[in-house]
Amino acid sequence: MLKTIPLQHQRSWQDCLTDLVTDPMELLNMLDLDPDQLDLSLDVLREFPLRLPRTFIQRMQRGNPNDPLLLQVLPQQSELLDSPGFVSDPLAEREFNPMPGILHKYAGRVLLLPTSSCAIHCRYCFRRHFPYAENRPDKKQWLQSLQYIRSDPSLTEVILSGGDPLLISDKHLEWLLEHLAAMPHIKRIRIHTRMPVVIPQRISQKLCDLFTRYPLRFIVVMHINHAQELDDEVKAACDRLKEANVDLLNQSVLLKNINDDPRTLIALSERLFACGIMPYYLHMLDKVKGSSHFDVDLQIAKSLMSRLRAELPGYLVPRLVREEAASANKTPLF
Repeated sequence: MLKTIPLQHQRSWQDCLTDLVTDPMELLNMLDLDPDQLDLSLDVLREFPLRLPRTFIQRMQRGNPNDPLLLQVLPQQSELLDSPGFVSDPLAEREFNPMPGILHKYAGRVLLLPTSSCAIHCRYCFRRHFPYAENRPDKKQWLQSLQYIRSDPSLTEVILSGGDPLLISDKHLEWLLEHLAAMPHIKRIRIHTRMPVVIPQRISQKLCDLFTRYPLRFIVVMHINHAQELDDEVKAACDRLKEANVDLLNQSVLLKNINDDPRTLIALSERLFACGIMPYYLHMLDKVKGSSHFDVDLQIAKSLMSRLRAELPGYLVPRLVREEAASANKTPLF
């Protein structure tokens, strides 16, 4: 495991973001892997490119074609399969997209999409086909989106999603938070992000100070699927968020050949808790086109949950759920 590097000696998160690996052959060379060892496909990159921070690659095991972090991001031939039931918009999000940058599906909360970009492209991403080109608001449209939230007093929570909302600058985030904090009915800001994991340098003291400036409750929901993702750098980022009184939750996706065994899920929950993160959801795969090779049978998932409940204290057992297009809430499966 990597040792924590003091913040003053780290590269800036912006530098990390401009130095991504986008060539699969460079990635395999860094990991001492032969393309013949893998189900690699370059054809799928035209639709969904490779984007991978070097900080994340450092946690992969050299010479291991079955590394659980590698398999989450490697473009594979299996993505070209036309599998029944796997579609481009599995959650029918276009039906809940009343204006650019807004998704409004659940009562009491609304999603804002501050950016269409991610630092990392996870191959199972349910928004890999989302029409981001239609959801890049200009300043005028942002003000309209904020007015949409301001005019609905039933809303108590704003969820920043995307893309990854922590890819926007501190200045842009501050502008958003100032507007949201001025709305008396908004009590909580929830941020769904991979940045503390893939580029932990993003969790700077300046960012954490932003979270202490407003009379809002902040929740950061991370997306971590394997304990190997959580090195000392990530734990240090989590510690900084906790010091800023940010609540930390995690939601994982159950992924075939990556985390679909009890020992891996138990290790994940234990490591999350050691880093100050509470296990929250274990999602069944959203059936997005190109991801069928990650799918885990529901009966296997339920069996895994039985093992977790038998071996972990209740607070370390995530809730097994599925998100369904027409449902007003996550559907519990166990």
